[in-house]
Amino acid sequence: MSTQTILKQEKFAPADVMLDLHDLKKVYPTPKGDYVVLEHLDLQVKKEEFVTIIGHSGCGKTTMLSMIAGLNLISDGGISVLGSSIKGPGPDRGVIFQSPSLMPWLTTLENVMLGVKRVFPHATKKQKEDICKYYLSKVGLEGSFNKRASELSQGMQQRVGIARAFAIKPKVLLLDEPFGMLDSLTRGELQDVLIEIWNKEKITAVMITHDVDEAIFLADRVIMMTSGPRAKIGDILSIDFERPRTRKSVIGHDDYYKYRKHLIDFLEH
Repeated sequence: MSTQTILKQEKFAPADVMLDLHDLKKVYPTPKGDYVVLEHLDLQVKKEEFVTIIGHSGCGKTTMLSMIAGLNLISDGGISVLGSSIKGPGPDRGVIFQSPSLMPWLTTLENVMLGVKRVFPHATKKQKEDICKYYLSKVGLEGSFNKRASELSQGMQQRVGIARAFAIKPKVLLLDEPFGMLDSLTRGELQDVLIEIWNKEKITAVMITHDVDEAIFLADRVIMMTSGPRAKIGDILSIDFERPRTRKSVIGHDDYYKYRKHLIDFLEH
């Protein structure tokens, strides 16, 4: 796919851009020479926008997300949030991983508190607790503040992960297939939880998914990546459904299957 032409993207006014990836490149040295995962990758994400990213396994989606999070070094190009280049991880970017990676011996409240304490060091103990309880309640865990993470189901643990990410009030929310390990029923429930909180908070969100229906339901735009090596943005699909959305209204919309076909055709190309 490296022979594909680079997608000409719409440029937004600087004041509207929250996240800017410019000519991004990621190279891993190997005994047989450099392996170029990403190259010439350009993407702008607007303030309060929710974008989903799809592409075949191994195309560098998670590599790109970890670079935005500051967890993976940039080989070339740049990433900026509100015009400032990122320099490693920071509280302006919250991450929800596929596995919530909670401290199993801590309670749900204590797990969320870990980030809140670091981001709001000057808040009172009550203020910090109120923040944690608010977001745990938003994800449906108001009765589980004192349950240890080890006592929770996988779906409930991911609810804690969602609460933890929103509680630090990041400028950008990064989601790496957060529902990929869940059964379809739990997955649908947590999509609804996520979008309900996001509708209220309106944090710029970038989410990787392998699920075409999930990509359409959640996003303002779906970003399609070419296959690696030297992956880049191959196509972008605007999703023109009104917000707030319901699953029923999305599936019943005249354009739903047109969007779905567009994404599947790209993936099968």
